[in-house]
Amino acid sequence: QLQLVESGGGLVQPGGSLRLSCKTSGFVFDMYVIAWFRQAPGQERREVSCISASGNTISYTDSVRGRFTISRDNAEKTVHLQMNRLRPEDTGVYYCAAGHGSFWFCGGAQKSLEVWGQGTPVTVSS
Repeated sequence: QLQLVESGGGLVQPGGSLRLSCKTSGFVFDMYVIAWFRQAPGQERREVSCISASGNTISYTDSVRGRFTISRDNAEKTVHLQMNRLRPEDTGVYYCAAGHGSFWFCGGAQKSLEVWGQGTPVTVSS
């Protein structure tokens, strides 16, 4: 059973930090591309960061570049998203998703991803 479970979200003040985690199970972790998506209130879900199966290729959307860092721990089969200097515009439900590295790539169609987590909400507010 392929499964992703996000954790680490919460309420934080502007300028604060959170570390999100995406724990995977049921598949060969180092063969899958992992991406983080955000669905802001009233908006469509958008990709914010992605990491290749090898960990050698990383992408960020412009609004988070320099503030967020994505990483993967193959031993723990977990991907992390370190979120620093948070802004109110970062508010939303954060999802991680996985696609096989032979068939999906960062920036690819969301509907083509193989498995999604349940999401973890992040609220940035004073």
